[in-house]
Amino acid sequence: MTGNPLPIALIVGSTREGRFGPTVASWFAEQARRRDDVDLEVIDLADTRVPADLSSSPGPEARRSLAAVTPRLSAAEAFVVVTPEYNHSFPASLKSAIDWHYTQWQAKPVGFVSYGGLAGGLRAVEHLRQVFAELHAVTVRDTVSFHGTGQLFDAEGRPKDPGPYEAAATTLLDTLVWWGQALTTARAARPYVA
Repeated sequence: MTGNPLPIALIVGSTREGRFGPTVASWFAEQARRRDDVDLEVIDLADTRVPADLSSSPGPEARRSLAAVTPRLSAAEAFVVVTPEYNHSFPASLKSAIDWHYTQWQAKPVGFVSYGGLAGGLRAVEHLRQVFAELHAVTVRDTVSFHGTGQLFDAEGRPKDPGPYEAAATTLLDTLVWWGQALTTARAARPYVA
């Protein structure tokens, strides 16, 4: 690759106690950091204390937490969202983080790494595609999905059969980098207007 690596924000969407998200995110981050065309930053929503409910005006602490995430999202040229599936959808904390921001997502690509039971989090991904489309983001087709997550990872937090997942991660990152570079160039040539 010529030029600078693409800044990608890896967003860990679950904030529940006992969550498996950090294990999945850590594995994916390792895949991304092997590449010289990616500059990865991990944003764990549990660390940022993003509130799960923004139906009313958030208090001062919640506003500070959300505001702290804003420049990190703005600096990214692409995103990867790591999400479980809760009740056929994605976590409320992730929805709050997405909804609090707007221009940060516009004309930037979003990829997904999902995990869960039989469906592997894919129903959550399908809901997220609709949400990001409304925010003028471009979701990429290829995903990494872990079905029956608890049985797929070993005690060290690595997939027991890494081959298919590494191949899926490579495809996702290849596509995301392509879209990220294309959209960065397009926005520089002509600012995006929503």
